[in-house]
Amino acid sequence: MTTNSPVATDASAPTVKIDIWSDVACPWCYVGKRRLETALGRLAEAGDGPQVDIEYHSFELAPDTPVDFDGTEVDFLAGHKGMPRAQVEQMLGQMTQLAAAEGLAYDFDALQHTKTLTAHELLHHAKAHGKQVEMKERLLKAYFEEGRHVGRVQELADLAAEVGLDRAEVVAALEDGRYAEDVQADIDQARAYGINGVPFFVVDGRYGVSGAQDPAVFVQVLQQAVAERDAA
Repeated sequence: MTTNSPVATDASAPTVKIDIWSDVACPWCYVGKRRLETALGRLAEAGDGPQVDIEYHSFELAPDTPVDFDGTEVDFLAGHKGMPRAQVEQMLGQMTQLAAAEGLAYDFDALQHTKTLTAHELLHHAKAHGKQVEMKERLLKAYFEEGRHVGRVQELADLAAEVGLDRAEVVAALEDGRYAEDVQADIDQARAYGINGVPFFVVDGRYGVSGAQDPAVFVQVLQQAVAERDAA
């Protein structure tokens, strides 16, 4: 199984591809990641968990965000969405509670809002070196729980080194923009699929799941994907 939280599975089980369009700055994407992992764990415990191959794809929720946004998350959302500050604060409080139910400790006061394009390039670099899932987890945790800046090359390189990537190689890859076309290809594919919000999951190339659904939804879709493949 290729997930952040390994669970024992039958090595002879079929492999199901899960493509996930996601943004590092999307709070629902981290929640959705945890709920998918919960679903995979339930299937494994029941003895019918498939092997999974997870690949993350780029999606920018707010491509007009500057790398160094001067303000808080409340400032950004109030300005970007035109919402009253009190409403934004209430929304973030609710999101924090919802994330806590998934074992996540969101800290919106410490969060440093930034453009995520370079972080997406890093995820493609990590994929090329077999570390994409680990890198995705590290970026989400850094952004939502630790108040780390995930828009600058040097700080991204520090995070990449923590998951075992060569820091100098990461800096070189991000500075020369070698994965920029891959990021754009992901965004173009999302547009072709009609994806206008994330997270969005494509299971086995056939089933689309929009949003951070309850684990039971993921269980049902995965079971259906395996059953239909077996019946083919």
